[in-house]
Amino acid sequence: MSAPPQPTVSPFRNNVLAGKVALITGGGSGIGYEITRQLGLHGAKVVITGRRQQVLTDSCEALAAEGIAALGVQGDVRKADDCERWVHEAVGRFGRLDILVNCAAGNFLAAAEELSANGFRTVMEIDTLGTFTASRAAFPALRSAGGGAVINISATLHYGATWWQAHASAAKAAVDSLTRSLAVEWGAFGIRVNGIAPGPIGGTAGLQKLAGVNGGEEAVNKAVAACIPVGHVGARWDIAIAAVFLASPAARFISGDTLVVDGAAWLWRPPAVPRGAVSRASRGAEAASRATGLGGKAKL
Repeated sequence: MSAPPQPTVSPFRNNVLAGKVALITGGGSGIGYEITRQLGLHGAKVVITGRRQQVLTDSCEALAAEGIAALGVQGDVRKADDCERWVHEAVGRFGRLDILVNCAAGNFLAAAEELSANGFRTVMEIDTLGTFTASRAAFPALRSAGGGAVINISATLHYGATWWQAHASAAKAAVDSLTRSLAVEWGAFGIRVNGIAPGPIGGTAGLQKLAGVNGGEEAVNKAVAACIPVGHVGARWDIAIAAVFLASPAARFISGDTLVVDGAAWLWRPPAVPRGAVSRASRGAEAASRATGLGGKAKL
């Protein structure tokens, strides 16, 4: 089963983020682009970053076509100088910075015994070091704006364990820890720090990589959906609207939390007993209880 269509009507007012400026790392494609788009459609001016200038240019043109003020700045999230330059350009263009979304990430499937130290290091540097480096660079501007919101895009991979994802699981576990630490330290400056942990999202690189080794996108979506209690994979809109919520005044008392948006997927496991068998056993137990007077009305 493919992802359901993205809703066209938002539950939020289209000006809920009016006057705000958001910087989104990795905001030119995938989930990052939809987060950028929804922040813009809800009133924010947006700055997107990435390593490929053409992707940034194309994304900014698409955003402008929807009436969203957007700026694309190239660079590497692992480099402190690039992150500081991004913040400088955001403030220079739009006058302030209120929202930082750390969405840049790297990942690939790899058995742990075949994963090189360099491969492990690369994912840790993009996901974890990049989240810290961008957050640290944004801190002065967020503080100057009177506080703001940092949103770290995480994952559910490390809630237990996930096959072939030792590197990404370690990186995202560290991101979650960093979310909590920054929430404690920066709350005094009015800065809220939260995370979003997406589950299986249709049309994203994560599921596409699985499709490449597992029979195609439709087959993967169907197999994955069978393990999600709500019965379908998510849409990029689901993650983006969660980001709008966490960036909005509605979340003013939420900090240090990671919001799981996965249809309860990480909680799922095969039932030990089929539903029908449980229902029959339950009815039998209830009938036996009534026959003995247990569970019935108390007799005076």
